[in-house]
Amino acid sequence: MGVEIERKFLLQGDAWRALGEATLLRQGYLSADPARVVRVRIEGEHAALTIKGKSQGATRGEWEYPIPVGEAAELLDTLCPPPLIEKYRRRITVGAHVWEVDEFLGANAGLAVAEIELASEDEAFEKPDWIGAEVTHDARYFNSNLVSHPYSSWKDAP
Repeated sequence: MGVEIERKFLLQGDAWRALGEATLLRQGYLSADPARVVRVRIEGEHAALTIKGKSQGATRGEWEYPIPVGEAAELLDTLCPPPLIEKYRRRITVGAHVWEVDEFLGANAGLAVAEIELASEDEAFEKPDWIGAEVTHDARYFNSNLVSHPYSSWKDAP
């Protein structure tokens, strides 16, 4: 079984915008059940089908399989409920880790978060000054939840 250990943070300031190249991602969900999320994603010239298990803290099972971009586009356009998640992603290396910084578009415009994958939940990592509050355990920030409860609908959006 694959395992993902990931922590998620809000951003502060905009220094991160000058770092890393932005790539457009489109993704949708065949299942958004918290016990078994099934995602389809197109990132640039690549596409994948990803299955994620239920989160236990910052850890969950994850299995990812490459699929043809044309098939991914067909799944996004015909089987994934709208709105799709569209965002620009930057990969920014800080110390020994790569931060994935996502700036959301569409119904989630105005939201920007950074994620870091770790080898263990208590692994130490360098936190750049553009990293703000941690939201790892706040389900509102799960991409699968942003489909049914987009950021633009939040009454208490930061």
